[in-house]
Parts: sequence; structure tokens; C-alpha cells
Amino acid sequence: MTNPTGTNAAAGTTEDPALSDADADQANLPHHSLLSRLYTGTGAFEIVSRRKRWYAIIGVIVLISIASILLRGFSLGIDFEGGSRIQFPAASGVTTEHVEKVYSDTLGSAPVSVQTVGAGDSATIQIRSESLDAGQVTSLQNALFDAFHPEDKDGVPSKNAISVADVSETWGSQITKKAMIALLVFLVIVSIYIAIRFERDMAIAAIVALFFDMVVTAGVYSLVGLEVTPATVIGFLTILGFSLYDTVVVFDKVEENTRGVLHLTRRTYAEQANLAVNQTLMRSINTTVISILPVIGLLVVAVGLLGVGTLKDLAVVQLVGIVVGAFSSIFFATPLLVSIKERWGPVSAHTKKVLARRSALSGGATAADAATLAGSVPEARPSGRAAGAPRRSGGAPQPGARPTGKRDKKRR
Repeated sequence: MTNPTGTNAAAGTTEDPALSDADADQANLPHHSLLSRLYTGTGAFEIVSRRKRWYAIIGVIVLISIASILLRGFSLGIDFEGGSRIQFPAASGVTTEHVEKVYSDTLGSAPVSVQTVGAGDSATIQIRSESLDAGQVTSLQNALFDAFHPEDKDGVPSKNAISVADVSETWGSQITKKAMIALLVFLVIVSIYIAIRFERDMAIAAIVALFFDMVVTAGVYSLVGLEVTPATVIGFLTILGFSLYDTVVVFDKVEENTRGVLHLTRRTYAEQANLAVNQTLMRSINTTVISILPVIGLLVVAVGLLGVGTLKDLAVVQLVGIVVGAFSSIFFATPLLVSIKERWGPVSAHTKKVLARRSALSGGATAADAATLAGSVPEARPSGRAAGAPRRSGGAPQPGARPTGKRDKKRR
């Protein structure tokens, strides 16, 4: 029996019916600093309950990314479009503008791009152009040598220091085809694994979050105008694994926290999932920071000091993908899972029951009235037992049912 003040006469305990466990936790949170709550994972950050806000932000990001991909497209490297690459050591005082002028004056058209790679003695000038025939290559080599006098490895000015490489479009199309096949195989295997390891809804949420990572990463490349090379494709496939790893870690905690939640009426599935996100939030941040540091080191050392352009393409896509993947695993994957769960099935019925009980108790109703109100909400029943039939001895307790038998005796 429970009196209006929340005292359980049989058990001799006092309970405030207006507060749920989540409310009780929140009541103590202001006494702790932000960093303390972040480190302890007390559930202080409302992420799942504010999922509509995150959906709006994510929707805007996706729309911008798709619009950029459709309108601007990608800056495909020579490996995908084909063409000629001319490269020679950069002498002191040589500028990309001067090289472009020599190219235009010699061939009568502008190059696709001219850039300086590396620094100091290792700096080189790279010219990317449409496919050149033998005559054009000879004319361009002569003009570049007369203008800049590049030196070979022995420090002697030589036309052999100017290298020319031709890339076929067929090779680029083969790379694209193989990359798409690898991506599809990856998605199928991952979907099967998550569906077996967890459940169907988690697999759906994880794959949708993965598509978000791919679209946004591709959108950043399109928006900024970064060149897409085979190294970019390799890095793109790498970040998918990182994104899924972080999502699986969070889902593992969600599964642990929500195990048996349908048999309780104190917290909803969404609240337990939000607690799981908070408990893994610090781990996700640490993993992201630790993953970003080597990538930044790769950009600074390999690109800034050594001038290896291929490593730049690999590092940039990894940097963008790691940040986007960490964001999606926290603010998109789990909120989306909760939305799917609460759309139908037993979780939807359980959430209504918990909210009905909480609303009745906060309004000053008795526990009996709350139980009656909660029981009026339709709930999924196990197959094979008709409505109103007594529960079998030893069976799983129904949601909201109080312990009986020996447990009641212990309370007395």
C-alpha cells in the first residue's frame, strides 16, 4: 500500500513518486563540472531526447553535400580522367604562374593545373594537362628547359630532368569499378555481421549512418575542390571501418543498458540508450583524438616537409572521415535507432506505459491509479497466450509487474 506521500507501508521505505530514476539522476548533476560529467558518463548530456534537432542539422549538412556533388562535381585526378603529367625539379625563384605562361606560349592552351609539391631542395613542379602527342612533349620539354634549366640528380642541367608520364582513361575507369565493387562487398558483409551480432534495427541504423559518412565526406571533397586520386579512394574505404567501429562500440553499450528494459516501468528505451551514449562519449572522443593525431602528423611531415602528394590525398580524406564518423556515431546512429524502435513494436508500447505512469505519478495520483492507467495502454503480448490469461509459473515478468513471493517477504 502506498500513501500520498510516497511511503510504502509494507516495505517501510519512502519514495518520491513524482521522480523517475532519470529525474533523480538529473537532480544531482548540477553539482558536478562539465568535464566530470563527461568523464564519468552520468547521462548528463541529452542527446537522444533532442534527436529532432540533430536530424535537422544532419539534414542541412546532407543537402549541402548532395547539392555540391550534383552542381560542382569532383575534381578528378589524372588517374581517373587520363592525360599527361610533366614534372621537374623546382629551381630557385620558379613560380607556378611563370610555368603556366611557358606552357601556354608553347602549346597555345592552358594546362589543367600547375602546383609546387614539397619544399626546399626536394620541391618539384607538377604540370597536369590533357594527353600530349610526341611532338607536343618535345616542344614543351625544350621550352621548359630553356626557361628554367632544371638539374638532374648529379646537379647538371639536363632535359632528362623533365619527366613526362601518360595515363589512360581506361585505367582510371578500372580503378573506379573495382572501388565500387569493394564498397558494395564491404557494406553487405558489415550489414550481415551487425544483424547477426546485434539485431535488424541496429543494422539499419548503422548502415544509414555509414551512408551519411560517405555522402558528407564526398561532399566536403566536392565543396572544397580537393582532387580525387586512387589514394583518396583507399582512404575513403579506410574511414568506413573507423566509423562502423565507433558505432558498434556505442551499440554494444546500448544493448547492455536496454537488456530487460521492457520488464521495467522506471525508464524508457530512449533514456537507457541516451545513458549508453553518455557512457561511451569519452571513449569516442579519445578514440577520435588518438586517430587524428597520426593523420595530422602525416600531413605535416609527409606533405609539408617531404612533399609526398599521394600521402596528402590519403591523409586529408582520413581526417575528414574520422571527424564525420565520430559525429555520426554519437549524434545520429543511436538517435536513429531509438526512432526506429519507438515507431512500432514492444518498445513503442513500453514507452507509452512508462510515460503514462510518470505522468500519473507527477500529477499526484496514487500508485494504483498509475498502474491502472499504465495498464490501459496496449502492449505486445507473447505469442501463444491470450489476453487475460494467467502467466505461467516461472515465466518472464510482465512490464510493470512487481516482484512477488520471496522478494516480497524480504521487503517486509
